[in-house]
Amino acid sequence: MKIHGPNQTNFNPYKKQIQKQQENQNTNSLKDKVEISNKAKQMQEMNKAQAARKEHIEEIKNKVDAGEYQVDANKTAEKMIDFWTNR
Repeated sequence: MKIHGPNQTNFNPYKKQIQKQQENQNTNSLKDKVEISNKAKQMQEMNKAQAARKEHIEEIKNKVDAGEYQVDANKTAEKMIDFWTNR
């Protein structure tokens, strides 16, 4: 009986382990992909608009409390006409 040593071509105890590592590397190369829907983008824009609106409201409240707020009658009338005529 002839023994050729540990470097036989058909005997490698680590072959399965090496194959698993290569398979894991192949699956790890696929990256997760995140896409934000249009509705989510619109919601983010609305949140930005709401924050700006809150700042504007706080500014008006401060002016009213300080007695510095002046109502522009012409501008108010124009807005009312636009609202009632659906412009």
